Amino acid sequence: MISVGILTVSDKGARGERLDASGDLLAELAAGIPAEVKARQVVADEKDEIVGALRDMAQKVNIIFTTGGTGIAARDVTPEATKEVLEKELPGFGELMRVKGYESTPRSILSRAVAGVFGETLIVNMPGSPAAVRECFEVIAPSLSHAVEIIQGVGGECGRDDGPQRKGG
Repeated sequence: MISVGILTVSDKGARGERLDASGDLLAELAAGIPAEVKARQVVADEKDEIVGALRDMAQKVNIIFTTGGTGIAARDVTPEATKEVLEKELPGFGELMRVKGYESTPRSILSRAVAGVFGETLIVNMPGSPAAVRECFEVIAPSLSHAVEIIQGVGGECGRDDGPQRKGG
């Protein structure tokens, strides 16, 4: 079974002033992969705290979902912290999530969410709002298990010939 870590980035959450609704939702959605949440943490919007939490959590899980800190406000530093940790970026995750989000709000183009690989762990930045988390998770979920297999060296090739059922063909 896939193991998941959830890292919520929120100044108010770290001070105990806000419930972690997006983290709770990610835990619920992860069960559908299927995956088990093995680690959860809330940190302030501080780059060094985020980097440290990502590095620590990556030793314990196959996938880390971050939630929060992906916008353009001065304190939003989750993408910068994530990029500092990543060994390989996977831009398709952020691109697809922004496109999906655009269906609900044109403001989704302001998201700077990134994703990639650190060691044998997939890291995906998710938005901070539960509604955005749900719609973004929906579009990336079909690729998560395969990504973990490839990262661990147990999966096959990403491209395949689906014959007539293949989209667009």
